[in-house]
Formats: sequence, C-alpha cells, structure tokens
Amino acid sequence: MKNTILSAKGLCKSFAHNGGQLHILSHIDLELYEDDFTVIMGASGSGKSTLLYALSGMDRATAGQVIYDGRDIVAMKEKELAELRHTEFGFIFQQMHLVSNLTLFENIVVPGYLNKRKTAAEVKSRAGELMEQMGISKVKTHLPSQVSGGEQQRCAIARAVINTPALLFADEPTGALNRKNTTEVLNLLTELNQAGQSILMVTHDTRAALRATRILYLEDGKIMGNLALPPYRAEEEKSRETQVNAWLSSMEW
Repeated sequence: MKNTILSAKGLCKSFAHNGGQLHILSHIDLELYEDDFTVIMGASGSGKSTLLYALSGMDRATAGQVIYDGRDIVAMKEKELAELRHTEFGFIFQQMHLVSNLTLFENIVVPGYLNKRKTAAEVKSRAGELMEQMGISKVKTHLPSQVSGGEQQRCAIARAVINTPALLFADEPTGALNRKNTTEVLNLLTELNQAGQSILMVTHDTRAALRATRILYLEDGKIMGNLALPPYRAEEEKSRETQVNAWLSSMEW
C-alpha cells in the first residue's frame, strides 16, 4: 500500500473570459504517492500545466482542496504558500530561470542559504555533491550563458533538489532540449526517483513519459485515464514504449 503524499478533491480552475467563465480544470480527484514518478499527459489546452500549478500552490484553484501534510494548500495565505514551496517542494521548468550573473554553483546554493535549515558549509557540500551527480562540477564557476542548455537544465535540477524536497514538480523539463540533452536529463530524473524522490511531471513527449511509474491522461480538464508501470529499466524500453503508445492510442492521443 503506497503512502499518499498529496491529494486533490473536487479541484476546479476557471478564468474570466468574454464575460463568462472558461473552465480549465473540472472537479478533479487525485492522489499522488510517495516515491512515484507520476506523469501528466494530454493534448495542448487540456489543462496539464494548470493542474501542476494548482497542485503545487503556484496558482490558486477556484474550488476544491489540495491536501499536503494535513493542510489545504488552496486555503493557505500567500506567506504560508511561499514557505511551503520553498521548504517542501522543488520546481523545474522548460525555461531554466537561472540567474544570469551568478555562476552555476551560486545558482544552486542560494535556495539552500535561504532555507536556513543547514549551515553554509552543509549547503556548499550538498551543492558540490549534486553538481558531481549531475555531471556539471567542471563548469561550476561558469555563468549560465557559458554552458549548454543541457548543463543549464541539470543545474536547475540541482537547484530544485538542494533542499531535499518532498515532492519535485517538473513542467516540460525537456521541452527546450535536443535529444542527447533530453536523455541526460531524463536519466537524472529517473535516478532521483529510484533513489526515493517523488516526482510529478507534465510532458507532451512520449520518450519522457516512458520514465513514469504512473501516467495520467488529461482531457478537457478531467482525468480520463490512469496507467501504472513498473520502475523504468533501460533494457525494457522498447516493450515499455509499445505498451505506453498502445495505451495513449486508446486515449485517442
């Protein structure tokens, strides 16, 4: 029996549009589990990123609840939300949002200093370990503009996990990368997950979805499908791809 790390109940999100309401998410019930690599897929406009933002507290739902650690994220005040996102959650985006005038190492350690749960020496030590794990220790003193897109994204991943988040949110993290860098980033995310990191990722890329232990299919703001998978193994990728593609076809992907 898996432990629930975050749950949504009756989650809705609407926007004012042309004098009416545009409904993006419609009464979603969802549980995310510890140690899972959950992927959300769906056509453009299906509400994938909106759902991720609502679950993470980056955007406030119109109605419903998002429960994390016994607390309703939807009902939190802005200060509480900021503290939650800073201490409990990690975020990776398609655009890396690195600070341009800081080195890669400095980009990684800043969130650790702000967290104040570890000494400066402990933060630096963990940052060094993460850079080694991400394969970017040789460019630690480089600025973001001096390294490749793949190296920037690996830096962004290290920054996202510097505070050991309970849940890592990733919105199209490979969307701006070439095939080689995509594979490297996916390998890192898979490694993190198989070491116990819970991940929720939005993607339109089937190659990325193959890394999931669970795929949710979103259509018109509703979850229409749920596919459970065993942990990813590279030697089984072909058969896994066949299974996932067949399932996505059944979802009319």
